[in-house]
Amino acid sequence: MDHKKMGEDIVRLVGGEENINGLVHCATRLRFDLKDSRKAEREALEKHEGVITVVESGGQFQVVIGSHVAYVYTEIMKNRDFGSDTSTANESSGKKTSVISTIFEVISGSFSPLIPAMAGSGMLKALLTVLTLLGWMSATSDTYLILSAAGNAVFYFLPILLGITLGIKLKANPYVAGVIGAALLEPNFTGLMDKGSDVSFLGIPVVMMNYSASVFPIFISISIYALVDKFLKKIILKDLQLFLVPMLALMIMVPLSAIAFGPFGTTVGDWISSGVTWLIGVSGILSGIVLGGFMTFMVVFGLHWGFTPITIQNIGVGGDPIEAMAAAAVFAQIGVAFGIFLKAKKDKTLRTLAGSTSITGLLAGVTEPIVYGLVLRFKRVIPIVIIAGAIGGAINGHFGVKMTAYVFHNIFAIPVYTPTLVYVIAIACSFTAATVLTLIFGYESKVKGESAATVESVKTEEPQHVATATKAVDIKKETIYSPITGKTTPLSQVNDSAFSTEAMGKGLAIEPSVGEVVAPIDGVVTSLFPTGHAIGLTSKAGTEILIHIGINTVALKGKHFNPVVQEGDIVKQGDLLIQFDREQIIEAGYEIVTPVIVTLTKHKVDVFETNQEQVQKNEVLLTLVV
Repeated sequence: MDHKKMGEDIVRLVGGEENINGLVHCATRLRFDLKDSRKAEREALEKHEGVITVVESGGQFQVVIGSHVAYVYTEIMKNRDFGSDTSTANESSGKKTSVISTIFEVISGSFSPLIPAMAGSGMLKALLTVLTLLGWMSATSDTYLILSAAGNAVFYFLPILLGITLGIKLKANPYVAGVIGAALLEPNFTGLMDKGSDVSFLGIPVVMMNYSASVFPIFISISIYALVDKFLKKIILKDLQLFLVPMLALMIMVPLSAIAFGPFGTTVGDWISSGVTWLIGVSGILSGIVLGGFMTFMVVFGLHWGFTPITIQNIGVGGDPIEAMAAAAVFAQIGVAFGIFLKAKKDKTLRTLAGSTSITGLLAGVTEPIVYGLVLRFKRVIPIVIIAGAIGGAINGHFGVKMTAYVFHNIFAIPVYTPTLVYVIAIACSFTAATVLTLIFGYESKVKGESAATVESVKTEEPQHVATATKAVDIKKETIYSPITGKTTPLSQVNDSAFSTEAMGKGLAIEPSVGEVVAPIDGVVTSLFPTGHAIGLTSKAGTEILIHIGINTVALKGKHFNPVVQEGDIVKQGDLLIQFDREQIIEAGYEIVTPVIVTLTKHKVDVFETNQEQVQKNEVLLTLVV
């Protein structure tokens, strides 16, 4: 693969250098902060060779390309300096984000640059554990101590490194932010711990604590420092800012961190960690089922970043049960990929993808290619991933398995989990269950009996690209008519990864110009959300269709929506289903783009979308071909 060309193509397709605020990468994806994500050619990116998928999450435009991401990143950054500041993207694009989204974005942007260092250090600690268990190295030897220092350094000095990445993320001086973290680890400061409670600053008592490997204190301190830094730059002459701003910032922030922010952050971290431990103690099995079963989809939506500070905090005090339970999800994904590899004997391309991603998952713990390339592609395996992950998660949760070093979940990292034997049994159960269930139930919907009246049987010519010779074949097709009048938009451009990744199913989105939804088929209303923003129908052929009006419009709690049907109603194609006030929804700050999704059929089908840019209600929108 030509990493240089791929990098240049990606930069061009995200809107060019002028559209990029910042760029970082994690284990499998390039994380862009774009000035305007609408300028990115999402569909072209997803079709580009080497790109697995594109996801927008936490304010970032993420291009998932797999384990070779570092090589592509290096080529992109040659002779460029986008930096890693991602704090202005939403301002530039005029988008508003919620407080929760902002928090996840800050956590993600702060930890992402450190993940390679933390994962590498964790794997080094795992290697040392194996070497000592085998008796090949003494835990008191000079060699062991030197390598142990290499494995422990990133965690011991985490306040410094997090200070730097947080400073970059929050647009404060990253090196001053790093110094604030370093002050809490400096020997003169740590030496005060020997004085016990008899420590003060200008007569104010200081509660001394050990801040090595801590997370929450530095998050709080640097968040406050970013505000202090901006304030000082406003009131101090520019000619004096070079030395006066950092000097005053350190004089203010280091004592405040020692007196207030540090102890408060440590206490908050302890409370959260204790709360999580308590919940797991109440029902380790239930906790394991939730984390093991659903962590795959938390990662898809970026929700897993919320656990990262807690995980680091827990590791610092003896071990983290959260990641131990979540590890089952990784091996469930690998099991599904291996099952597809064994079953897809006739599809060499799919077999190659499944086999290579299985190996990458087992050896490196990198499973995004499995999630986006297989799990979200073949919806039939989604319940398999959930069930298999839940089995292993429940075992780890019940027996209190903990992860003692930050690692990617792979076979080489097994020694950092304790009790090790229980962990091995748990992940083996997840892997085996996923493989067996995939072999039994398959990864694609099976063709069952004949469809009902709405499916037509027609004679047509088989396309040249799927047959070596043109011949007459029987094809069954079903027509889905447009429920809305408006402008058509590919699902890949919908600002919601549940739709854009086709996790919900295939289809097309429409930007409504008229505030009404009509039935796209003859069938039954099988679901109607209480808020009126979404409706599901099932055709006589058994095809399930979801119409979702707008993005995140569930938050309107039914305001501006007026359903005129109820669940269970039999409808004819063209019957009015829902009226909505498009202007009021837009004024409330919501996108009204409406995905029309084929969520389930009784057949393995191809879904063909209309090529019209504008569509009227009752015109052909989708054609399903068996």
